[in-house]
Amino acid sequence: MDNSVAFWSESAVLPILSTLTLVPLVAMVVMLIVRSTTLAHGVGFAAALLNLALSFYLLSVFDVHGAAIQLVEQLHLLGLSYVVGVDGFNVLFIPLTAVLTLLALIYTLITRHQHDRLFMALLLGYEAVLMGAFSALNVMQFWLWTALELLPVILLTTHAGTGLQRRWLAARLLQYWGSGLLMTLAGFLLLGFGLIDSEHPLTFDWLTIKQNNAYLHDEILIFILLFYGFAIRMPLFPFHGWLPVLAEQGTVASVAIFLMGLKLGIYAVIRFILPIVPGVAEQWASFVLTLGLISIFYGALLALMQINIRRLLAFAVISHTGMLVIGLFCFNVRGLEGSLLLSLVYGLATAGMLFSVGLIYERTRTAYIPRLGSLFDANTTIALLFLISALSTMVMPGTPGFDAAHLLIEGAIAEEGWMIAIAILVGNVLAAAFLLWAFQRMFMAHSKRAVQPYHSIHHPVAKERIITLVISALLIGTGFDTTPLLNFIEKETAAMSQYYPVHSEQQAEDVMTEPAEDINTDAEEN
Repeated sequence: MDNSVAFWSESAVLPILSTLTLVPLVAMVVMLIVRSTTLAHGVGFAAALLNLALSFYLLSVFDVHGAAIQLVEQLHLLGLSYVVGVDGFNVLFIPLTAVLTLLALIYTLITRHQHDRLFMALLLGYEAVLMGAFSALNVMQFWLWTALELLPVILLTTHAGTGLQRRWLAARLLQYWGSGLLMTLAGFLLLGFGLIDSEHPLTFDWLTIKQNNAYLHDEILIFILLFYGFAIRMPLFPFHGWLPVLAEQGTVASVAIFLMGLKLGIYAVIRFILPIVPGVAEQWASFVLTLGLISIFYGALLALMQINIRRLLAFAVISHTGMLVIGLFCFNVRGLEGSLLLSLVYGLATAGMLFSVGLIYERTRTAYIPRLGSLFDANTTIALLFLISALSTMVMPGTPGFDAAHLLIEGAIAEEGWMIAIAILVGNVLAAAFLLWAFQRMFMAHSKRAVQPYHSIHHPVAKERIITLVISALLIGTGFDTTPLLNFIEKETAAMSQYYPVHSEQQAEDVMTEPAEDINTDAEEN
């Protein structure tokens, strides 16, 4: 470690990152042991609220002008290394995970899983996995958390999914994720063993690998292995085949928090590819941009063709992933800031739409759009939740997605020109088309079947309003001024540009030529 690292004892009263992981993990164990459902629920909500408070405390002690890596915790035992820390790239993902976990538990109380202790315990276990993965600064530690993620996802789907092919889905997840995990494992092993020829012994510490990446061998192979594994997790075309099936067969609560798991793919590219093998990333940028463009239009066009609202949202995620990847591979500050901020917005907004769809399913027992309609008057709260979340996904003014998309498009224009920017805008227009069309058919159009009677006794309106208010307040409250969010990430995104060998040289040349141009201009004026 070097002077760019600040340990947790310098600014916090407790090792907060490990605590954020342990609290839901301990709560999960307690919920599985106790026999009282009421006590189990109390433990679960107490843990979720405590983690939410801790995540806000994390934001309060994070110094936006301080060291690059903050709140670092280290433990070396029996040759194994445990290292966690936060910087501008992961500090906002942690509180968002805590918010979605609490909302998922509230949503569970409204649904048929309200007495299912195992279901709620698995949600908390999933939160622990995500907290551990987002804060890991050891590549093998990160890989172990992503491997453990399979367990709650499969158990939640097979135990409480709404589809009839849940076991087949579990096998499909193992097929896709298993191949991705093997690829990333091979890539991480190459990173660790690649430094053996240098003065450093075998290590999987992220900071050590990043600082000594000049000694790495087989950089192209490392890039291919890691990018393939992370592309499955995003998911990016053509590695997306598992997501529409999971959205259709799984539960809304698990899929909603799983959206943050999807962002692990975007985060992993920022953390483990761009600063470690930047030269290869620049060489393969055209290939990645092609996949991103295909994902934008493939996801959007297939979303327009869906009659199942859950599958529609899944293809929307695939389309949005293409935009995020393009921003990452623009290799400039604007594109990276836009992608990072937009990934947070998409995670929250898509979760809002999924909660809305799930509550509609509880009333109608269907997710098929042609069977819905005329739901706005009787379900105004749910309709507003879907509409506000959809507008945020469409990056409308007044939502944080607007500024994020503006940054991303600026980055795309600076790197690739107007054609890529126009393609992103067209993709966003298509997103507006399928989301507004779905809203109109579900909530405004005349119903093609008898509308289910609305009884507030069976459908707790207060809990629905809590979910709606929290998501709407976060989206609208941050939409009018995204400066506080950008303050958290701008230092790291600016520093990232120093890692790119080709683009950093171009920027240096631009800086060298600008004064000469100014002198010539002044001479001509004189």
